Order: sequence, then structure tokens, then C-alpha cells
Amino acid sequence: MNDMIENKLFDEIQIGDQASLTRTLDQEGVATLASVTGNFNLVDLDPGEADTSMYGRGAGQASWSAMLFATLAGTQLPGLGSVAKRIEVRLHQPVALDVPVTAHAEVREKHAETGLVLLHCWSAGPSGEEIASGLVEVLAPKKKLRYESKDLPKIQLRREDRVEELLQACEGLPALGCAVVHPCSPDALRGAVEAAQHDLITPILIGPEAKIRAIADREGLDIAPYRLVPAEHSHHSAELAVAMVNSGEAQTLMKGSLHTDELLAAVVKKDGGLRTERRISHCFLLAVPTFPRWVMVTDAAINIAPSLEDKQNIIQNAIDLAHAIGIAEPKVAILSAVETVTNKIPSTLEAGALCKMSDRGQIAGGILDGPLAFDNAVDEEAAKTKGIRSPVAGKADILVVPNLEAGNMVAKQLTFMADAEAAGIVLGARAPIVLTSRADSARSRLASCAVAVLFAEAQRKGMALHKSGG
Repeated sequence: MNDMIENKLFDEIQIGDQASLTRTLDQEGVATLASVTGNFNLVDLDPGEADTSMYGRGAGQASWSAMLFATLAGTQLPGLGSVAKRIEVRLHQPVALDVPVTAHAEVREKHAETGLVLLHCWSAGPSGEEIASGLVEVLAPKKKLRYESKDLPKIQLRREDRVEELLQACEGLPALGCAVVHPCSPDALRGAVEAAQHDLITPILIGPEAKIRAIADREGLDIAPYRLVPAEHSHHSAELAVAMVNSGEAQTLMKGSLHTDELLAAVVKKDGGLRTERRISHCFLLAVPTFPRWVMVTDAAINIAPSLEDKQNIIQNAIDLAHAIGIAEPKVAILSAVETVTNKIPSTLEAGALCKMSDRGQIAGGILDGPLAFDNAVDEEAAKTKGIRSPVAGKADILVVPNLEAGNMVAKQLTFMADAEAAGIVLGARAPIVLTSRADSARSRLASCAVAVLFAEAQRKGMALHKSGG
């Protein structure tokens, strides 16, 4: 059972009453404070020996300990419903990172005519050294409040809005005619409308007309500016969309609320489909808040158990996409469970073969290495610990998975447990295909459309036309 917190009214407060709390400021907390306050002083952000501040060592915001005084007043003494009217603080020394600080408050004065309470406050480190001291004048609450205490949400910093970066990269590029296949869910339809509002696509909505219009009305989406092509069912929608790309009416496809295999069945048809000499494959482009760059996972949606030749095409497709989004020489990690080649794990043999194919020019435009375990692919310290010397280890832009099951798990773990934002696109067909999960948000669909625009522009300029094969 959670603890209960209860405030003190003016008449319940006695001279000499005390309260205290202990908190620790870590580097993530400093970054959070800096983001909220806009204070990017090195004394707040540099915890290492190279700190150029006057203290000569890492120090958090000295004023942070003073903030604890306001916390004491607002949560304990007097507590809920109180209002701080004046705070006077003297800062004696900086707050060292990762060191517990205890803040204290003691009632010094009460003023019945105003309902004000004067608190003497001070904070100290673990050895008793005084960090800050001061006075807090607080208006005591007039109503008794008692609530069950709750854990505060953990803050996770997202240092860059990479979706916004994609949208900015698309500014000035022509909108793609986009056949939106069976947009019969609110997110699918909203994703198409928002992409159109961002001038990424000119949507052609294909599906049951009455159902699409009913969703638009219910969700408050204006679809009047867009062409709506009636289709009897999802299979019919997919067939019409592919035909529009073949005729030039559309330059891309966007999956709505139908199953992936329904859409791809129309795409890969030998007669009237969108097949090329390439194996089609899917790329997840993931923005992980705790990771400093985009990371691509392929193939996690189409090729169940790809052969060596399939993986050659999968890698080339991903490299071409990396070029389209501005990664000039992507680093490609071919994943397995270990980083040594062994015939006990077939994926390690394929990794070695793919690297040699790259050496021979059968895969172009990127730097390959493998086999690499996931940790060694994305974390430089992990790679160093295992003695791996590689231009890819710890720096991978593209993660090539052994099979669809592994890729699907990696991508969804990053999405649902690490709060990654994902864009999804299918490559290797005559046109890029925006392929997202039916559970994906409208923002994810927007990001996927932006990726399709950038890839189509790269194709137009001849930047994404590497040939696979010997």
C-alpha cells in the first residue's frame, strides 16, 4: 500500500516543527534541468576532469539544492495547497553529482493575521557540509488535504526530434502522388491527411467510399481536397493502387489498414506488379531517444528466412536508403549471436560471406562487418571490451538481422520499451512503399512518408540506383 501524504493547516503548525528529504542529482537530472531552464553553463553540464568551470570538478546546478526547499514546503511543511510567497537562499558550494543531499526545514515564525509561516531551510551533503541555506515564506493551506502518494514519472530525454529533421529535409521537394491503400482506420486516414498537409504527398484514397467518409466525419478529417477511388475490398484496393503506380498516376504506395501480405501480393505479381531485379525488403528507420543517431533494422517485415542472395539485396536496399537520408557511407553490421565465424551458427557464415561480397564490389556504397552481436554493433565500449577492432563495431547505422523473427523483435523492443519512433518503408520495387504496422501512430506514418519522399528524390537524381550482383 502506498504511503499517505497529508498537509498541515496553520493552527496545526508549531514553532520548531521540522521536515527533511534526501535527493541525489545525477547527470541525467542535470540535463533535464538544463533543458527546462535553458541553462547550459559548463558548470552544470560537464561532470569530468576537463570541467572548465571555477570549481575544477564536475558540479550540478548549485541552485538545485535550493529547489528542494520549495519541495519541502509544497509537499511536507505545510504541504499540499501551500503557496511559497518568498524564498531567500545563500549558496555555499556546488552540488557534486551522484552525491546525496539532504534538505531540512524548520518553522521559525507564524503570523496569524496573514496565515504566513516562515521556514528556516538548509541543505547538507553526506558529511554534514552545508551546501545552501535560506528562508522560505509560505502561505499555509486553508483546506485539509490527504492523498495517497504516487511515484513521479521517470523523465526520458529525447535530445533531437529526428522526425522533424526528416520533415525539414523534405522542404521544397515535390509532393509524391501517393496511392493510399484501404485507409479504413482513424490512424491510417489521419496519417495520409497529415502527410498531405505537410506537402509530402498528394493522396489518392482507395477503398470502400462510405467507410472512409464515415471515418473522416467521425475524426474531423477534411478529405474533400483529395481524390477518393472506390474499391470493393482491401484486395481490390491493392490492385487499383499498383495499377496507378504502373500508369504513372502515383509515385508511391502507402499501406492503410489492410494486412501486409494483401498489399504485397499485388506488388510482387509477375504480371502487372511492381517487381524489379531486386528482392524487395523492408527497412525500419528508428529514432531511439537514448541513441545519438538513426539506426536502421532490416529485414523485419517481409523476408522470413532470407538466403545469402536475398541478404545481398536487403543490404543494398538499406544502403541506398541510408544515402537518401544523408548518410554518405553507412556502416553496416551483420548481426548474429556471436562475433566469431562458426559453422555451428549459420548466420555467422553468411555474415562472413557478405563481407567478402562487399570486398568484391557485389554490395556497394557502405562499410560492412560481421558477424557482430547486437551490443558490439551499437556500443563502442562493448566492442572494446571484446577486443573487436572494426570501423563498424559500436558505430553501426544499419543492423542486418539473421531472419524476420529476430528483426521484428529488435524493432518492436526498441519501439515499445525504448520509446523509439519508427518509420517503415519497402524498397526494391518500382516505387517506394510506405509500410507501417496497423498499430502505428499517425506520426510514424508521417515519418515514413518523409522517408519515401527523400528516397524518391534520390532515385530521381540517380543516387539510389546501385546494382546488386556479381
